[in-house]
Amino acid sequence: MKEQLRSLIATAVDRLVADGTLPADTRVEIQVERARDKSHGDYAVNTAMVLAKQARMKPRELAERLVAAIPDDPGVAGVTIAGPGFINIDITAEAAYTAIRDALARGEAYGRASLGAGQRINIEFVSANPTGPLHVGHGRGAAFGGALASLLATAGYDVHREYYVNDAGRQMDILATSVWLRYLELEGESLRFPDNAYRGDYVRAIAERLMHREEDHFLHPAEVVFAELPLDACEGGDKEEYIDTLIARAKTLLGPEAYEVVFSLALETVLEDIREDLGAFGVTYDEWFSERSLTDSGAVDQALQRLDEAGHLYESEGATWFRSSAFGDEKDRVVRRENGSVTYFASDIAYHLNKLDRGYDQCIDIWGADHHGYVPRVHAAMRAFGHEPDRLDVRLVQFAILYRGSERMQMSTRSGQFVTLRELRDDVGADAARFFYVMRKPEQHLDFDLELAKSQSNDNPVYYIQYAHARICSVMAQLREKGLQHDADNGDRHLTRLTEAHETELVSAIGRYPEVIEIAAAAREPHQIAHFLRELASHVHTYYNAHQFLVDDADLRDARLNLVLAARQVIRNGLHLLGVSAPDAM
Repeated sequence: MKEQLRSLIATAVDRLVADGTLPADTRVEIQVERARDKSHGDYAVNTAMVLAKQARMKPRELAERLVAAIPDDPGVAGVTIAGPGFINIDITAEAAYTAIRDALARGEAYGRASLGAGQRINIEFVSANPTGPLHVGHGRGAAFGGALASLLATAGYDVHREYYVNDAGRQMDILATSVWLRYLELEGESLRFPDNAYRGDYVRAIAERLMHREEDHFLHPAEVVFAELPLDACEGGDKEEYIDTLIARAKTLLGPEAYEVVFSLALETVLEDIREDLGAFGVTYDEWFSERSLTDSGAVDQALQRLDEAGHLYESEGATWFRSSAFGDEKDRVVRRENGSVTYFASDIAYHLNKLDRGYDQCIDIWGADHHGYVPRVHAAMRAFGHEPDRLDVRLVQFAILYRGSERMQMSTRSGQFVTLRELRDDVGADAARFFYVMRKPEQHLDFDLELAKSQSNDNPVYYIQYAHARICSVMAQLREKGLQHDADNGDRHLTRLTEAHETELVSAIGRYPEVIEIAAAAREPHQIAHFLRELASHVHTYYNAHQFLVDDADLRDARLNLVLAARQVIRNGLHLLGVSAPDAM
């Protein structure tokens, strides 16, 4: 209905341009919004206030002329002017019933919009280092990213879901070395395992695979591996220098080919676990993009060369620096170290340039909130390449804090003391986890209440919404048990029988769903869908408790069934968008 009303207002504007009330070059984005107060009508329009200055008249006077110029429409019951110049529009009951017809006719497609008009969006999310299982902090980024991708696709965008695999750099070397050290232990070597190596059980499991595959071919005596390394370096010395020395030893003693075997086994094992974990969580990707591919293809060197040719790089203290402070960053950044190796930031520059070169209209990155300081430097790189910074939209996600009773769970991947996403799914289920993760804005802190997520009560929002869907399914089962049939065409002919307050409220909520999709997509806020579904479920439960659906009056019965089946379709569509199931029975 909003599009129809926009068209009516646009026609009125054109008529005022034609008669000279408005300038010939008048351009306006017509905003039609649901009225917050029902006494002010169904919809409110602020066009008169926006155009008053161009028309050189008071907003209320312009509103009167716009109202006079609005074409007659059978869906409009009345138009009034309020306050300084708001145009309030009431629609007819018949126009409101269109939402029921649309929901039933379009089914899964109900709510889809053309807001994106096919614009190509690359959305990169999770992208956790493949150094261990995903923990509950990663789960929030996965749920938000998956829901946002679905929301944007529903709004008409061409969405490409991408996982950036950080398969290069120091953290992967630490993992590979950790696996090799555990392998040495399994082969009988006695050693002091570094405190800052990766210590989870999964590392030992990978080491066991390595031992079964390679037997003792990669075995080296511990005294050789740790030669001249003091034990106290693990405890009170420079731990980072200590682990870096062990990485260098691993590469030297094993040699390039054997080290690559260890490295690849660790990477592939963890990455496969991540793929399976996210798949079970209902999150899938169109592409898993390898960081190493950027180096192997020369993309990193090419990106740095382009910056250098543009005069944005300089040498200092033996390193190569990007003059990012010239583009809004707080200071310049190193892109190539003194030893010739490129920094993670250099790879990130090449990666974002690669995404833009692939022709995406916009790139959305979903990062942990601890990366907030990284945003200005990436935007600086985009500016240096001549791209508008708003082509990169970075959304920051606060980690979810999980509580077992009063105990806060730790999530350190090196120590191995963390709650995995898989454990959370096993505990509360994927549905509850995904819904709870997206209930709030991602930049807000989230305390994850395990007991609430598992409860079968009205206080549990996902249960409350799923139960509304199941209740409607139970009505249809009761219909069959009574030997009755639902005549949808007859129900459609008698929608005017839906005059109860609970019915008109439910009709209005169903009609708002496509509008909520557009608003949420424009704001990049899938939590709005979660809030809407809870409101819709409330209308369903209230209606269910107040009225009988399977009444003897066949006309009223069919009309009411059309209404609740339309509501069921909207609930199903909204839950699917959030990655949550819609069970028929609970």
